[in-house]
Amino acid sequence: MLPARRLLLAALLWPALAGAQGLADPFEGDPYQSHPWPDMRREYLGRDARVVFDARVQVQGPTFAEDPMNVPVSVRVDPALGAVREIVVLVDRNPIRRVLAYEPGQALPAIAFRFKLEQASPVRAAARLADGSWHVGGAWVDSAGGGCTAPGATRRDGSWSRTLGEVSGRLFTPAPGATRLRFKVMHPMDTGLVAGIPAFYINRLSIRDGREQELARLQAYEPVSENPVFSFDFATPPAGGVQLVGTDNNGNRIASRLQ
Repeated sequence: MLPARRLLLAALLWPALAGAQGLADPFEGDPYQSHPWPDMRREYLGRDARVVFDARVQVQGPTFAEDPMNVPVSVRVDPALGAVREIVVLVDRNPIRRVLAYEPGQALPAIAFRFKLEQASPVRAAARLADGSWHVGGAWVDSAGGGCTAPGATRRDGSWSRTLGEVSGRLFTPAPGATRLRFKVMHPMDTGLVAGIPAFYINRLSIRDGREQELARLQAYEPVSENPVFSFDFATPPAGGVQLVGTDNNGNRIASRLQ
């Protein structure tokens, strides 16, 4: 398997080589030259959508994921791109490729969380702008793998049912002029790929201020890690604190107020 630097170099050279030989680019400009990418682009971003690979969509993750069931990743979109309507996180070589979809609303276009990784793969973030175009950034994460097809710790010991839906978190100031919300929701986040354990995961979360006005919206999918922790940034502190409202795919409700 080619390391990330060689993949990027090959991607830069491919258009010139393909043009010289009159060949179409089968990877559609993908810097990672990933075979799943063309189908992923059409399925998750739209067949006719304009897609641009853009370094201003920054994805940070470990070079090697020591724990494939808890791989940390952060996404941040440069404000120079303009208003971001949605951020979709995709993993090419996961059996379930879509990890989450985030609508920042009044929050900044940035999110951090952990996810399950089945094998070494490009990890991508696609940011949809007001004009409907998608700007895509990514990072290559290597791993021993198996994160999507193994049961979580609370599923193995049976403790998940005692803590299901519990929320802990807080607002804090990581730097002057910035407010960060970080919270944890207790949930097994089962992928449905372990024998005898059906898919069971948080699917919707709404972040609201103290006046019930929605600040941001998150749709999660099976690859998000067990007992997920999410971080969001705001330019100004939410009025009256934060309320978290959501559901899982079995209809269990999540509700909490954080200060």
